[in-house]
Amino acid sequence: MSTITERETPVGAITASENRNEKGMINISKEITENLKSNIKGQIVLPSDSNYYKIREIWNAMIERRPALIVRCAEANDVPHAISFARENGLELSIRGAGHNIAGNALCDNGVMIDFSTMRSVRVDAEKKRAYVEPGATLADFDEASQPHGLATPVGINSTTGIAGLTLGGGFGWLTRKYGMTVDNLVSVDVVTADGKRVQASENENADLFWAIRGGGGNFGVVTQFEFKLHKVGPEILAGLIVFPFDQAKKVLTQYREFVESAPEELNV
Repeated sequence: MSTITERETPVGAITASENRNEKGMINISKEITENLKSNIKGQIVLPSDSNYYKIREIWNAMIERRPALIVRCAEANDVPHAISFARENGLELSIRGAGHNIAGNALCDNGVMIDFSTMRSVRVDAEKKRAYVEPGATLADFDEASQPHGLATPVGINSTTGIAGLTLGGGFGWLTRKYGMTVDNLVSVDVVTADGKRVQASENENADLFWAIRGGGGNFGVVTQFEFKLHKVGPEILAGLIVFPFDQAKKVLTQYREFVESAPEELNV
């Protein structure tokens, strides 16, 4: 989800974005957030709170941005309220899934950060070969839930990567040669749009939105659940690391190029 600038505030009302300190940082009072707090099951975190800096942490520690308010969602119903708050107060909106994005898109300055770090549930229906995944889940969370059933889908390489950012960017992993991109295995999503509506998108419902989010990034809405199809993989696989001396590089790469032309799709090198 990108910046929301539409205003729905009554004329003459003071919004959060108009209340700034001498350094230009937005001060959001507890009075302004009281209505938001009463409507959500999650937690509101302000820069004055002792846990603000810990919650604000993301994987790339070089990114230094300070949201004016963090909404730690406990459920999907919290999201429309957070979006409405940002819109009504003229504040930029950023979304934190697992916080792994190297550019630090999870953080915004002087805006509202929707934080999904406590929404990490992964539910597997082994009979239907489906996984239902919340947006704060990592690849490790996904594998932990699916592998006991001998099931998997292409979801990246590093266990700390977030499902949400990976999928919305397209996604590829160790199984891509056989089963395609991550988005090729996406069946449906639950999305909250910029106007706060909760919708489901799939090939049969809101198909244009479903087309857009599969690789289009996080600019078309806030996904609160992903549904993936699963494939029979493992739970035992053969994997390993082979290291060659640098002076053999030409020979190794030449043989590798010839080898992969006939390598089975199950093999990823």
